[in-house]
Parts: sequence; C-alpha cells; structure tokens
Amino acid sequence: MNLQQLKQSLRIPVIGSPLFIISNPDLVIAQCKAGVVGSFPALNARPADMLDQWLQRITTELDAWNQAHPERPAAPFAVNQIVHKSNTRLEHDMEMCVKYKVPLVITSLGAREDVNAAVHSYGGMVLHDVINQRFAHKAIEKGADGLILVATGAGGHAGTLSPFALVQETRQWFDGPIALSGSIATGNAVLAAQAMGADFGYIGSAFIATREANAAEAYKNAIVANTGEDIVYTNLFTGVHGNYLRPSIVNAGLDPDNLPQSDPSKMNFGSGGNAEKKAWRDIWGCGQGIGAVGAVVSAGELVDRLVSEYEAARQRVCA
Repeated sequence: MNLQQLKQSLRIPVIGSPLFIISNPDLVIAQCKAGVVGSFPALNARPADMLDQWLQRITTELDAWNQAHPERPAAPFAVNQIVHKSNTRLEHDMEMCVKYKVPLVITSLGAREDVNAAVHSYGGMVLHDVINQRFAHKAIEKGADGLILVATGAGGHAGTLSPFALVQETRQWFDGPIALSGSIATGNAVLAAQAMGADFGYIGSAFIATREANAAEAYKNAIVANTGEDIVYTNLFTGVHGNYLRPSIVNAGLDPDNLPQSDPSKMNFGSGGNAEKKAWRDIWGCGQGIGAVGAVVSAGELVDRLVSEYEAARQRVCA
C-alpha cells in the first residue's frame, strides 16, 4: 500500500488512533466500514493468542463487507505495536501481523528496522508516532514509511509542540505520509491539518465516546461533559508524559494540581503503570479536543458528522 492508495480508500482523510483497552474489533470494524482507518493496540488482545482471533474476525468481516458493498468498500485497518524493549509480546504479535498482512502498522516508543522490514515483506505500510524532530528522523532512518506527529493536546502520551511547528518543521525535510494528532475532533480540524501540510487527521478521544468503544459509560459521559480545560498533562502514571481527564484523577483520590513526577527509567505503560491507580483503567486518557463531542453516538454517526463538517469547511474556504 502506498500513500495514494490509502487516501483513495477513505471517505475522509482520518486515521482512528489506537486506544489502549478501548479499541476492539467492534470499534475497528465500525470505523473501517464508515470509511476511516480503524486501529487497535496489539496489546489489547489478551492473552496473546486472542490476537489471532481478532485479526481473523476483522479481516473476514471486512472482506465480507467489501463483497457486499463494492461501491463503498471498507477502509484498511491498522495494528499498533509498542516496540519498546519492555514489550515481551512483540515478536509473537508481529508474526500475527505478517500472517494476516495487516495493511498498516503503527509503531510507538522506539523504532525497529526488523519490524519495518517485516511489514514491508508483504507490502504493508509503517507509520511511526513521534513528538519531536529527533525521533522523527530516527524513525525514517530506520525504515518507517510515514510519521504520526503527536502535538500538544493529543490524548494519552503526547508531546508539547504546537501542531504548526511540528508539521512545518517536518515538511522541511520529509515529503512522505504524515498524520497529525492533537485535539482533532471535527471535520474542520481535519481540513486544517491538511492545510498545514499533513495528509491525515489522527483522531482518538472522540471515538472513546462511541457505542462500540470498550470504555466504561462513566468514561464516555465524561468525554461529553468536559472540555479542554479539564485535561491534565503528567508523567506520573506511566513514566511517559500524557494527557488525562481531571475528574478521573480526582476520583482516584489525587490532587491534579499537585502530582509528583515519575521516574522515566521505570517506564511501565503495558499494564497502565506502577501506581495503584492505573492509567487507562482508572486514570482516563483524553485529549484537549473533547469540547466538540456532544453525545455518545455510534462510530458510523461520528464519521458521518466528520464528513459533513469537512465538506462544509472545504466549501467555506473555497468560497
């Protein structure tokens, strides 16, 4: 798969970001049928043997959809691989990706030439998420096809750079695929990402508040009820800085305005961190764009809204 083929397969240039614990086959299939890339972290399939079942179900259902709807085939799907040395499942999970020829593999927390080569062996594409230029250069040098630029305001693990700075600095040296992450929750924002120089908007938090998402109803309702001012940036929970919903921190008995710093050398994200209250399970990851989320809807309804807003924004700008 190349950039042009990926763009042509989508109703709107959107990649649904992999959401730890939350992304499951139901959500991924719904996203792909609606016309955007659906994705999930390989580590969501637990135990490891379940990844085979998930990939079989996703590929089978999307193939059936394509045969029944040749006029509107499903978008490709993606699997997120944590390539940090602490992920003891990586070899097994990559074998599953190769077995099912996963179209897109999103790599995080490290860059591995062998992982990229495995995806390229069957014609897949690798997108690596980064928060600065040092990591971006390293990812491309090691064979990634494209970059996911994680700017300030993104949900979960996020950087601190403005999306304007991150995209324009990357485009000075890289002309390959770029997805932009950071507070994107409307079709207008997707068009703005393209205007800046990105190819895709990378949307996560808005998909938490969908019926297919594997999130607690209280989590989904908190996405709807809160705004960007309710997001706290801290590295306490996993050792990596990220954005979390303030009410969930308060509910865990912590003061969101006085959180201690974590020791980055004790990074632990696979199980939600080293603290008693776990990231993702108890402390809810979320980006600053949630003010645009007004209700819990289906993934298909969310994509329909994004498409409508995107087309209206294009017409408005062209006028």
